[in-house]
Amino acid sequence: MGVILSSTERKGEARERLLSRLLDAFGEDLPAPEVSLREIAARTQTSHALLRYHFGSLPGVLAAMLEAQRSRDNEALFEAARHGTFDDLVVAIWRSYTRPEQLSRARGFFHVIGLATYRPDDFRAFIDSLDDLTTMLASLAEREGLDSNEALTTATVTIAAIRGLLLQEVLTPAVVHSEEMIALILRMSKGRSRPRP
Repeated sequence: MGVILSSTERKGEARERLLSRLLDAFGEDLPAPEVSLREIAARTQTSHALLRYHFGSLPGVLAAMLEAQRSRDNEALFEAARHGTFDDLVVAIWRSYTRPEQLSRARGFFHVIGLATYRPDDFRAFIDSLDDLTTMLASLAEREGLDSNEALTTATVTIAAIRGLLLQEVLTPAVVHSEEMIALILRMSKGRSRPRP
């Protein structure tokens, strides 16, 4: 006797298969915000009605793709973090997200973040996934001797600085001297969050 799947389980599996097709079709890229669901459907050889059913809208497609891509990237970063230091992970994060082939994803990330600020409930899963890197950095900071509150504060500020620099890199790439900026973030993190006497 076979296992009977609920309609929710079947819908989840269908959504995952469709997401896999999107990721295969676009690789490291994201569809541009001005592309229509019909154009995306044509590229993935599916229907725009299915995309709308499973993801709601183009921003829903972008958010789902970003979550999956970031999750895959973070798995590699998690593996590196197991054997590295806080500083090693900061540099690895920066290098991972500033590779030239990541530019469309970086733009897509900030596009979806902007939309999520207006409609957070529509982007809850995406928003919840944003703490992964902070948690990983906080764990390394604790491993290096900080208490849990200080480790979390240090990690939160570091990720905020990285995202700010990434936004600057997207908007004005010729102006950012990223290696110098990352070195500054690392120097600042060595002071940690403790106020100086």
